[in-house]
Amino acid sequence: MATFEAFLKHESTRNLRSLLKVVILITIAAAAVASRLFSVIRFESIIHEFDPWFNFRATKYLVKHGFYDFWDWFDDRTWHPLGRVTGGTLYPGLMATSGVIYHVLRFLRLPVDIRNICVLLAPAFSGLTAFATYLFTKELKDESAGLLAAAFIGIAPGYISRSVAGSYDNEAIAIFLLMFTFYLWIKALKLGSAFWGALCAMFYFYMVAAWGGYVFITNMIPLHAFVLILMGRYSPRLYVGYSSWYALGTLASMQIPFVGFLPIRSSEHMAALGVFGLIQIVAFVEFVRAQIPSKQFQTLLKVFVVFVFVVSSTTLVGLTYSGVIAPWSGRFYSLWDTGYAKIHIPIIASVSEHQPTAWPAFFFDLEMLIWLFPAGVYMCFDKLHDEHVFVIIYGIMASYFAGVMVRLMLTLTPCVCVASAVALSSIFDTYLTIKSPKPPVPGEKETPEVPAADTTTAPPSAPKRRVLNAAKGEVVGIYSITSKILVVGSFTFYLFLFVQHCTWVTSNAYSSPSVVLASRLPDGSQHIIDDYREAYYWLRKNTPEDAKIMSWWDYGYQIGGMADRTTLVDNNTWNNTHIATVGKAMSCSEEISYPILRKHDVDYVLVIFGGLLGYSGDDMNKFLWMVRIAEGIWPDEVKERNFFTARGEYKVDDQATDTMKNSLMYKMSYYNYNKLFPAGQATDRVRGSKLPAQGPVLNTLEEAFTSENWIVRIYKVKDLDNLGRDHASAKAFEVGKKKPKKAMKKGPRSLRIL
Repeated sequence: MATFEAFLKHESTRNLRSLLKVVILITIAAAAVASRLFSVIRFESIIHEFDPWFNFRATKYLVKHGFYDFWDWFDDRTWHPLGRVTGGTLYPGLMATSGVIYHVLRFLRLPVDIRNICVLLAPAFSGLTAFATYLFTKELKDESAGLLAAAFIGIAPGYISRSVAGSYDNEAIAIFLLMFTFYLWIKALKLGSAFWGALCAMFYFYMVAAWGGYVFITNMIPLHAFVLILMGRYSPRLYVGYSSWYALGTLASMQIPFVGFLPIRSSEHMAALGVFGLIQIVAFVEFVRAQIPSKQFQTLLKVFVVFVFVVSSTTLVGLTYSGVIAPWSGRFYSLWDTGYAKIHIPIIASVSEHQPTAWPAFFFDLEMLIWLFPAGVYMCFDKLHDEHVFVIIYGIMASYFAGVMVRLMLTLTPCVCVASAVALSSIFDTYLTIKSPKPPVPGEKETPEVPAADTTTAPPSAPKRRVLNAAKGEVVGIYSITSKILVVGSFTFYLFLFVQHCTWVTSNAYSSPSVVLASRLPDGSQHIIDDYREAYYWLRKNTPEDAKIMSWWDYGYQIGGMADRTTLVDNNTWNNTHIATVGKAMSCSEEISYPILRKHDVDYVLVIFGGLLGYSGDDMNKFLWMVRIAEGIWPDEVKERNFFTARGEYKVDDQATDTMKNSLMYKMSYYNYNKLFPAGQATDRVRGSKLPAQGPVLNTLEEAFTSENWIVRIYKVKDLDNLGRDHASAKAFEVGKKKPKKAMKKGPRSLRIL
């Protein structure tokens, strides 16, 4: 009877713990979602940034026309006059996810607008990411560590930066898929189960469909398997788990048109293929080992290893040299050589999120986790099971990549949260116990505290923890009540500061949409700067539907999404020459730029200028990247050094070079700008420069629209007839030798000069 009562009590306690765990997880998910809603509360339900606007436009097309039409969609309103085979040049996972959610809600008679689904998708998936992180960390340590990791990833700024409401980009669902795929890999490795390996492959396929960062998984899992083999930890579990994941995952990933045969024809995927071949060889060797005497086996093994290495290396080099296997991409090279992209592929280096990460960014995005992270990695060495080896490798690789590229802070954050949770959970396990461990009696033999047996993943030489002998003076009071209160109180205070920091960063740094700017008036009230949407709305309402808009590629997706007009280039950046053409038009004089505009049927040119308001993200600050990209294609016509003064300075004032002053970008930015100031007092607040008293003159363009704060300026390209008269008149007044009437008669001749 007593045994039965004890059993009931145990079951009741376990049920209560399970209920409490579920409540905590739901609370963490709710906190993760709520912390990402500042942008909706302060502004409105709107898509942020640049790429999300294309994703939103593509999702609307998918919902309206269906999946198969979306798959075959040729978009003739982008990259004019080339167009874009959209269905075959994107990762459809994000749009398909939103489309499925939309149709399910409509089936349930919930009339939710597709825009709101897209805006709230990232916060919703952040709750799922917290759950996936909990499962992954639970496999490393226990449930308490899993709950801490879920709480960390739920509010860590390093993840929130790409998952606030309105951030409708591929990363919105990719981090959930990343962590869940890693969790399934650990389960497949622990159990040696083809079922878990197949599940891992299925979510890997979902990841491939959602984000180009799937290559991180493609190389992390093979690297983990390779390290385990080198450590002498090959087992049938590893063989079954890896083989099932690679075979099914590779076949599934090849069904995405944008990926196609890359898994077997690109260098980024060769590591996975190589480890798959290696693991087959190791399995064969293990089979032969059981059949042949050891002395003969050693000789045979050496010959076999040398033979396989020579044949595989020769084959790989030959296939790469012949072009069957594509070489490493420029983005990959830029990860190992931070100066490679700036020299060889400036279009990659021009993206701000591809720049190396500044040290303060680690503390800004991770706060206290940045110093708990190394402690957690160190504790993984303590047990060093197979799953701990994975976290160590993940931490090392992600730390390096996050250091060379700002964007990859996103892949480091989950690992930091997991390792930090392991470290903090271990500290709390020690200092939250009511009873302190008793030191052994003097003269009594010390009994080591051995971890629970785990024949599946424990290494042969797992370290053993011993309780220090108090009689020998080795305990210094770390288990005293005072030390417990001090340690627990300190970390409680740190956690409070962590929550406060994450909330402040999320609210002030990551919750402002790029298309809607906010500033503070002298009285402290908020002032909304809505120039972008004002300009895009003007384009939509005041230009023909077939109007062609030229701008720098940063704004292509926004123009297509909000203004619904045809653009020459956008954020897809698939055609470097076409982007360089726009860069050449912006950086050259009107005599060179105008034929380019006419050749590409450009009706309007849009530029971003922040000189009046002090908005530093304008085109004049990006101008040198336009010059560099154009110089890469036309080095004889566009030279970067011509835009710098003799002292090597980038100037826009009286010291600016003639090449700078004559460039189309300079003229469009500062045209009529001096009229806003007293004579000779025009100032560029961004570059802190006093501009020339005489402003630039435009002959081939005419000002069509300037937004309220002068951030967006739109110019109409003049027709040939108007250009002939205006340009000839301007030349006549400039030279001072001909009267305007005579010059107007010679207009057609001036066109031949152009």
